[in-house]
Amino acid sequence: MNILQILPELNVGGVETGTLDLSKYLVRLGHKAIVVSAGGSLVKDLEALGGVHYQLPVHKKSIFSMIKAIPLLIEIIKKEKIDIVHARSRVPAWIAFFACRETKTVLITTCHGYYKKHPFSYVMGWAKRVIVLSNVIARHMIEDFSVPHERIRLIPRSVDLEKFKYFDPDKKRGKEFNIGIIGRITPLKGHLYFIKAMAKAARVIPQLKIWIVGDAPSSRQAYKEQIQVLVRRLGLAHCTEFLGTQKNIPEILSNLDLVVLATTTHEAFGRVIVEAQAAGVPVVATEVGGVVDIIEHGRTGLIVPPSDPQSMAEAVIKIFKDPELARNLSEAAYQKVKEKYNVELMVDNTLNVYQEALSNFRLLIIKLSSLGDLILSTPGLRAIREKFPRHKISFLVGEESKELLLRSPYIDELLVVNLKNKDKGLKGLFNIARILRKKNFDLVIDLQNNRVSHLLSFFSLSPDRYGYDNKKFGFLLNHRIKDEKPALDPVTHQFCVLKMLGIDLRDNRLELWPGKEDEEYIENFLSREWLSADQKIIGINISASKRWLTKAWPKDRIAKLCDELGLKNIRVLITGTENDAQEANALTAMVKNTKIINACAKTNVNQLAALIKRCSLYISADSSPLHIAAAVNIPVIAFFGPTDPARHMPPAKHYVIIRRELECSPCYKPKCRHKKCMDMITVEEVLEAVDKLLR
Repeated sequence: MNILQILPELNVGGVETGTLDLSKYLVRLGHKAIVVSAGGSLVKDLEALGGVHYQLPVHKKSIFSMIKAIPLLIEIIKKEKIDIVHARSRVPAWIAFFACRETKTVLITTCHGYYKKHPFSYVMGWAKRVIVLSNVIARHMIEDFSVPHERIRLIPRSVDLEKFKYFDPDKKRGKEFNIGIIGRITPLKGHLYFIKAMAKAARVIPQLKIWIVGDAPSSRQAYKEQIQVLVRRLGLAHCTEFLGTQKNIPEILSNLDLVVLATTTHEAFGRVIVEAQAAGVPVVATEVGGVVDIIEHGRTGLIVPPSDPQSMAEAVIKIFKDPELARNLSEAAYQKVKEKYNVELMVDNTLNVYQEALSNFRLLIIKLSSLGDLILSTPGLRAIREKFPRHKISFLVGEESKELLLRSPYIDELLVVNLKNKDKGLKGLFNIARILRKKNFDLVIDLQNNRVSHLLSFFSLSPDRYGYDNKKFGFLLNHRIKDEKPALDPVTHQFCVLKMLGIDLRDNRLELWPGKEDEEYIENFLSREWLSADQKIIGINISASKRWLTKAWPKDRIAKLCDELGLKNIRVLITGTENDAQEANALTAMVKNTKIINACAKTNVNQLAALIKRCSLYISADSSPLHIAAAVNIPVIAFFGPTDPARHMPPAKHYVIIRRELECSPCYKPKCRHKKCMDMITVEEVLEAVDKLLR
């Protein structure tokens, strides 16, 4: 793999050390290690390890500087054929985020700090995988930045045991007792509390030596002077050394008897702790952030409350007075470091995250509309799964149609929305978009192609969004095609979008997945209707929908057809919704020659599929039951009036289309005073079609 790590600078520090450690082992394992930073003293060390460095101003918190850096990073990604971009700080993460979207490169972030809940920090949770150093940071990213827990991977910082050698505390202890604090001189590192604790400890430890390792950034020089003044005021100047920035931390630790971590706020991890433990140095640390993951109080170190010089001094004195305790703490801590915090384990875990991110792609299909349209999408769904067998496929569907996909073998996750109730309006739209963003989809296929679906596709922040370029915000998709004429059948129409993904239409067969319990329900339902074993059933859908009144065939024609079928010893099954219950009862009363099986509002979609499957043929206007019949491979007679069969007829093996060619058709009007197109369909021609299909 070609791995690019991006961080502000390559100077001395925990982030920089981790970057170098990972680069060293990446090169050893045959991978390519590229680092982008603003430069620093460790660049030569990186290049000596076999890594490659590019210098860019990725440390500046200037929007203009960040924007200028994006195309430069894109150029590096393309030149080095980068597989993974690993961002280790917020400014580099913003630059990397947009560069990765442009180049379709996988982005990984590592949260090295306990970030303030600020818009600038959210980018650290937008990566495909978010590495955290401790459980505290994991909870922080989940609770405060809404990062889904499935995207988070816990990989603690590590220590290179080739550099940090263990020294027995007993053999190292001499006349002087050396205590060190290692880290940047900033208020959050607690140097003032450390000095106050040392003043108390100095009364008990006669040969105390205080080592302050690290320096203050230019913006914190006043704070450093404040510490120096406190050292002099408390009479510690004779035993305190300000050593500044030190590259050779292993050598420093080999001369220390104790390390103190005095941090006052949440610490992401505390690399200096495991480095000290690797070198056999006991540790006293404040109870903040990831420290509690590393130190088991009384066994691998001592933990004290933050900003409490008295407790800190007591812990230091305790270790000074009890060399056996110091030895036991260091030995137990060293064993834990070898098991949990060695650099080889960190590298293995990081490489596993890289491999997982490269292989685990997420795909979203959007189809929110009616049940019939959803059934027509099943050939596309099957083809998408065949094309992307290893992708995790999610399907965004409306509440009213969710039952259809519950047993689909082609999807991994069903996302259900209710645009007529809880998810309606702009607020609902943004709530859905927020959920989709958390899923971190790599690819969105918009089979709905309306304004809502195009907006959801865009707000998902998926880098690739496919659909039709129409006048319904189609410009929000970055892979789109024109909806050209002439009219195409519904399945072919959807595959025009899928063709952009290299998916061709080879099998237009519709599918449904009723379960065994659905079939048992229908068996019990039909047994109550006194259906003889050898009697044929013909199903008739008596309506279309409340909106499409123009699709309905007159009820007196349906009654006459039922009577004619009854004379042929054929039982008639009528289906419809709750809104059709009253008309179904009236129709049943009109029919004299047969006992109608009334299934209106008595089945869900999967039960209806199992019921229609029992029919010899099915008769319906252009509506979802027609699609169900085609999906369960039952011969169909389809009535088309205001709509065009060339655009809406589902693929079926055996079918007859009945329609009237009128000047006004297809009109696509839900309401019409004349309804000639449906009224002109006669019972005789329907019976002729029945005979043809039954033969």
